[in-house]
Amino acid sequence: MTPAAVWLTVIVASVVSLGLKLAGHYVPQHWLATDRVQRTSVLVTVALLVALVVVQTFADGTALVVDARLPALAVAAVALALRAPFVLVIVLAAATAAGLRALGWG
Repeated sequence: MTPAAVWLTVIVASVVSLGLKLAGHYVPQHWLATDRVQRTSVLVTVALLVALVVVQTFADGTALVVDARLPALAVAAVALALRAPFVLVIVLAAATAAGLRALGWG
């Protein structure tokens, strides 16, 4: 792909994204207030977040890998289940990944 084609793609995607965001402001409020829309918006948000976490945990380019990120994610999940402050969750997960990598795993 040429640099011009890449820039054109980025610009078109940006304009489409802006258009979708602006269109959201013109949706009638009563359409968004229904229970079905509320449930769907919550489920879509959770599904997108889970997909992002899975891709960031198990993907390395185009390959699937299991490395220090998986135990770090498990430590973060346990810390969140124990209601630890979010900063502590991040520090524990990062320390887990760093420690495992220092030991040569991942």
